[in-house]
Amino acid sequence: MNYLNPSLLATLLLSSPIALAKSTAQNTLEHIEVQGVQARLQSRGVLKDSIAKTELIDAKQLKNMQASNLTEAIDKALGIRVSNECSMCGAKRVMINGMKGEHTNVLIDGVPMHTMLSGFYGMDSVATAGIGTIEIARGAGASLTAPEAIGGTVNLVSQKPNKNAAELEMATGNQGYRKVSMVAMGVSEDERSTISAIAQQDTRDQFDGDNNGVSESPMLDNQSIAITLSHDLSLDTSVKIRYGRSISEVFGGPVLGDTTSSIAETLASVNRGEAASLFSDNTVDGRYTGHPWETAEWVDTQREEWLFSILHSINDELTLDISYANVEHIQDSFYESIDYWAKDDMQFVTAKLYYALNDQHLITIGMDHRDEQMRSHSAALADNPLYMSDSFDYTVSGLYIQETYTPSIDFELALAVRFDRITADFIANRANDDEIDETLVSPRIDMRWFHHENWTSRLSVGQGYRAPLSFFESDHGILDAEKGYLVDVHDVERSIGYNYSLNHSANKINATLSIAYTQVDNLASLSHNEAGTPVLGQLTEQADVWAWDLAVNYQLLEQLQLGASIENYRYNGVFKSSFGIAPTEKRASVNLEFAQANWTVNANYLFVPSRDLSDYGYEGFNDTQAQQAKKTDVSSYGILDFKVSYALSDDIKLYVGMNNALDCSQAADEESPLLFDSEGGYDVTFIYAPLRGRLAYLGFDYDF
Repeated sequence: MNYLNPSLLATLLLSSPIALAKSTAQNTLEHIEVQGVQARLQSRGVLKDSIAKTELIDAKQLKNMQASNLTEAIDKALGIRVSNECSMCGAKRVMINGMKGEHTNVLIDGVPMHTMLSGFYGMDSVATAGIGTIEIARGAGASLTAPEAIGGTVNLVSQKPNKNAAELEMATGNQGYRKVSMVAMGVSEDERSTISAIAQQDTRDQFDGDNNGVSESPMLDNQSIAITLSHDLSLDTSVKIRYGRSISEVFGGPVLGDTTSSIAETLASVNRGEAASLFSDNTVDGRYTGHPWETAEWVDTQREEWLFSILHSINDELTLDISYANVEHIQDSFYESIDYWAKDDMQFVTAKLYYALNDQHLITIGMDHRDEQMRSHSAALADNPLYMSDSFDYTVSGLYIQETYTPSIDFELALAVRFDRITADFIANRANDDEIDETLVSPRIDMRWFHHENWTSRLSVGQGYRAPLSFFESDHGILDAEKGYLVDVHDVERSIGYNYSLNHSANKINATLSIAYTQVDNLASLSHNEAGTPVLGQLTEQADVWAWDLAVNYQLLEQLQLGASIENYRYNGVFKSSFGIAPTEKRASVNLEFAQANWTVNANYLFVPSRDLSDYGYEGFNDTQAQQAKKTDVSSYGILDFKVSYALSDDIKLYVGMNNALDCSQAADEESPLLFDSEGGYDVTFIYAPLRGRLAYLGFDYDF
């Protein structure tokens, strides 16, 4: 189904927001602003925790990056790396503070809205249209309502309507790049009600850098709609309702229009059996000669989410904040002849009470409950005795309290503790009771200290936890119809993290040094039993990672701002053994923003030095005879992105730009991410550099 049909576009742009419009010609009386409860509490600092270090990406920056989805928006953000986990299905993992993708929790307006399953194929489908700010908080327990965020949280803050307006953006480029997004906002005449509606579709074709008939980056087609309503019932009570729906289709492997005619033809080709060989000359560099299904990975995702919240100021000291979220995530997929269908349904409710004891003490008391059920099945594996469905039931009930102490304008301290009751049951494992049944206590400390007018320190220490429940977190273990896969998880992952940052801010310069250390017990990892069956299990030794980064921004001229950053991550051997794809350990970047009259230029260059992949267990061959070993000492690379915009008028902006302008591509410049193991088995995970080459685009942005 295509949500973005002409009638829907017309509805989004012409319906509710326009119905709420107020003619400016009639607005001749003096405007007196009466702040609602949310604005008052934000001005008092109750609703926003500014003590912990938080990186912000605003709507302007999202446009400057030409970011269509969440992974593109945060890929080059400081302290974050987006790891491409598969050259066929394009699974993306958002890594914070050097932790793995499953240790990141994605929030919408402060509420956890992503399930265990959506962390793999959900990040590329999160549209940027309508996002006002992305807040990135690092460290275990970075959010009181997201204790499972061992690495940190990414909070998508919706753009708040403050006037009647609409925006249309359209862009096109090579590689089948297309983007259409619409945002419409309305404010009622009495300013008590607001509505916003967004719709976005963005597409990309497959990318085959070595032209052998097998893609290294898949086709991607995302479609999203969302509607948000808010209303001030009174000066003390505000309610909000948000509904979102998205679909995403991913297809990688045989190139459409080359080695296969369609996705349907590819899936049906299973009936042909196995081809004599996959590639000419039996090397991954040769022309693909196998049947389409033998390298095909197809993932269709449908997602629906509801969010209800109410904010009520009881009196000057007490404020109540209640939210309820329901998310349904359905995945229908095909992995080289193995089908996998899963439905993940999550319900989350939280209630927080803010008590302003006096000017120095703010107490937050809250409770939340998460109930998640995932059901999966595979027809291809149903009769395999080595196959165990990864269906699970997962519940968490939590209670927390936080005391925020502000003895002076120069110092703030927040002390928090959570109590959680956790149960998790892989329901297909009939031989066991609940695999996880624990009660945890997780403390956290945040401190901010203004040493001087220009110097600020932040320190955070906290514990976190996570239940490793999804097999996809570790590998595509379901790809082997003969070996199947098993789950052997019995404990939560338990972490403690330390984060310190020092910021210097003066008239023209802003610099921040950040240092983080995280250690994790019971880290999930993939292993194989004596029969060779993949097993999702846990490490018995402690894993840890050090991370540090330095970012500097300098206003060289009124029209020109320069920036630079450097990042470094150091893992111990235990942590390294858990990765399926080697993470980037070092990188540096320089960027500039130039604005003069109607022109704006943005550019960013990211550099990753050479490295040794053998530390992460990389090994493989380009040929089935295991004679041509793939190299593990890989070269450095750089990625240059730029965008030039011209304001044709106050309402219309034209732009042109390039992502990866230097055309850096692993398959074209280095070697294919495809490999054979020592037994001639085929895989797609020898990934260490960009898999998609130069993307040139042009478009326009029309505000009305």
